[in-house]
Order: sequence, then structure tokens, then C-alpha cells
Amino acid sequence: MKASGSKRTVLLTVSSLGLLIIWQALSYIVDAEIIMPRAGTVLRAFCDLITSGPTARNIAATAARALESFLIIAVSGGVLGILAGFSKTFSTIAKPALAVLKATPVMSVILLAFIWLSSGRVPVFSAFLMSFPVMFVAAEEGVGKRDPGLEEMCAVYGIKGREKLLNYTLPSVMPYLITGAKQTLSMIWKVVIAAEVLTVPRYGIGSRMQLSQVNLETANVLAWTLVAILLTAITDGIFSLIVRRLER
Repeated sequence: MKASGSKRTVLLTVSSLGLLIIWQALSYIVDAEIIMPRAGTVLRAFCDLITSGPTARNIAATAARALESFLIIAVSGGVLGILAGFSKTFSTIAKPALAVLKATPVMSVILLAFIWLSSGRVPVFSAFLMSFPVMFVAAEEGVGKRDPGLEEMCAVYGIKGREKLLNYTLPSVMPYLITGAKQTLSMIWKVVIAAEVLTVPRYGIGSRMQLSQVNLETANVLAWTLVAILLTAITDGIFSLIVRRLER
């Protein structure tokens, strides 16, 4: 196991260095900082962002919107998805709405939401509409994949109600809920930041990206992109850590 872990670390390091070398080579070939800034320039811009006061406020604003969206989606998508798994009628009723949400372009949702809502609420609303189907489908699929043998055993021994829910239904569905939640969490960051870029609320990572792009500060755009990538990786790591702790 240790050898496998070491090999994985080496591969990740080599792959990361390879991407960095390609980036640096392209920046020298293009030789235009406004189009492809060098890695050192972006790193300096990133350090300047991290050490500046307003950065924390912008990150906090985006993180709050992402967390709010995630909690709403996890609860509503999980509950309604489980209901759809148990009720074919409800599943059939929900199918047209899910199909529309899956097929609607992200930009259309953001632009329409901007007409209906304030700039600060658009990212939350857009992330909900775009990510809700993922959680819903995962929960519904989890109910459908329950073990028929265990279902029959519960019937034979008269296990029902709260006892059946806590000891059979939820443990059976939980792996699918976790998978859906993990996919949703990664998607939410992208949608929230994209909505911030278009709606430009007072604080937010997307707002800073838009401002940097208008001022032709390509290095700052990439630095904010790096911040977004790190935040996604950190939340994904925290989520995985919580799941492992709960499994223990």
C-alpha cells in the first residue's frame, strides 16, 4: 500500500511538472504576457491576491454562495430523489422538469435568473437549477438498487417504519447519495463562479475575474482561476475526509 501511494505521488508530481513545463514553453513561444503570461508572473499575481485584504472577502462571498447552494441541493435533491425511487408516479411527474433542467444551457439559466433576481442571489439559484438533477437522480437510483433479498428479510421479520428506514433504507441508499453529493459539490463551484462573472456582484471570485479581464490583466484572471481550483480541491478533500470518518 505504501509503495502504491508513493508511486501515485510520483506520477502526480511528474504530471504537474509536465503541465508547468508545457505552460512555460507556450508562454515563451507566444511571447505576449497579455495572451499567455509566464508561470512566474501568475505565481506573483497569486501571491499578491493571497496577501491582499479584499481577497478573503471575495473568497468568503463565493464560498458562502456555494455552501448555501450545496445544502439546499443535498437536502431537497436527496429527499425528493428518494421519494421518486419509492413512487413511480412521482418519478414520472418529475421527469419532464428534470429533462428541461438537464438540457438547458448554463448561460441561459444565469441570464434568466439575472432578470428575476438580484446579482447576489443569481449564483445560488443558478447552481441549484443546474446541480439539482445530479443529486435527484443519484438518490432515485440508490433506492432502485436496493438488495431485494434484504427487502424480503425485512418483510419476513416484520422490520418496518423508523427501524427499517435507519437500518436498511438509508444505509442502502447512502453510497449513491455520497456520490451524487460529491459530483454536485464540484459542479457548484463552476456554476457559482460563472454566474458571478456575468452578474458581477459586489464581492465574489467571478466578479474579480471579470474586473481583471476588462482591465486586460490576464495574470490576475489566471491567479483567480488558481484560487477557484484550490478551493474546489480543498472542499473535495474535506468532503472525502468527512465521508471516511463517518464510514469508520
